[in-house]
Amino acid sequence: MPRLLIALIVLSLLLPGCAWIRGWGEPEPGEPAELVDIDETLKVRKVWSTSIGDGLGDKAIGIAPLYVNNTLYAADYEGRVASVDAETGNRNWLNKTDLPFSGGPGVEGALLVMGTIDGQVQAFNANTGSELWQTRVSSEVLAAPAIADGIVVVRCIDGRVFGLDADNGNRLWIHDRSVPLLTLRGNAALLIRAGSVFVGYDDGTIVALKLEDGSVVWEQNFVNPEGRTELDRLADVGSQMVMVATDLIVSSYKNRVAAMAAESGRLLWFKDISSETGVQVDRVNLALSDKNGEVWLLDRRNGSTMWKQDQLVNRRLTRPAFYGSHLVVGDGEGYLHWIDLESGRFVARVREGRDGFAGAPVTVGTTLYVMTHDGTLTAYRAGAAL
Repeated sequence: MPRLLIALIVLSLLLPGCAWIRGWGEPEPGEPAELVDIDETLKVRKVWSTSIGDGLGDKAIGIAPLYVNNTLYAADYEGRVASVDAETGNRNWLNKTDLPFSGGPGVEGALLVMGTIDGQVQAFNANTGSELWQTRVSSEVLAAPAIADGIVVVRCIDGRVFGLDADNGNRLWIHDRSVPLLTLRGNAALLIRAGSVFVGYDDGTIVALKLEDGSVVWEQNFVNPEGRTELDRLADVGSQMVMVATDLIVSSYKNRVAAMAAESGRLLWFKDISSETGVQVDRVNLALSDKNGEVWLLDRRNGSTMWKQDQLVNRRLTRPAFYGSHLVVGDGEGYLHWIDLESGRFVARVREGRDGFAGAPVTVGTTLYVMTHDGTLTAYRAGAAL
């Protein structure tokens, strides 16, 4: 075995954080911080809970629940996809396929789309669960397909982005871009706004494409993937980008959070924080979990720090979710931590499962939704909403 390959394997085991490295296995994080006793001043209640299937399995895949019009859509790695009433937790429908789902769901109107490990894209009727069409793309799909204006956009792990006809799955266009040899396992979610598709690549580059034909509007590398080794150069864009007015806010595994002008890619501000799980915004507040397990609240207008919570180090955190005057973040042992938005202090903690979560918590009004790694979908309410 070549010496460089041996060195990369050894270094991958030493890399901090919780991300999977595509091709090299899962690096071991440091010891997770022990949970300290807290003064629980916020009451949290479980509203309902239901099982979707077998969850994520043993692969780092991009399946997470999606809320649309009082309905939650969710799937598991063995091919189950379901529609659940967001108020009651009752299933509207469940379709058991034999497809190895790895990315999704993406939903727009009556169309639901999933991607698979073997490079298939499957469309369903979102109202009934019936299968509509299937097409093949170039490789594994680890991010939810995005849908707008009659076009389904799919990102593959080999760097290709496909525009598909939403009516039949026929290919309309393809954008091809190379990716680094060594990357985190997973892809940034696609973001579609005002006729543009924003794609976050594994080398720290954001590319804006025209939705109608896939042509490049602009591309901007907002973090330089420099370093002595492939591991040092890991610069994957975080799993969620957000758009606020004309500002595109993004993160990278390589120590960078930044705001960019959406029409040009011009860098507006940046801050040296590493986050693979991406960012979340509410008004002027910008929240994120860094790769070490620290939770940050920033001013999204300029990146200035409001507070940092460092008592969850190495606990494999999800991206935070805003819930009223609180932040909620999940960890790899199944705990949900409720943090006061003003002070950064813990105010409540509940446990939902033991193996972590499929994506970040989802807040809709006064309800917080989470799906565990094993496929349990649960709704919570807290404080005045009880």
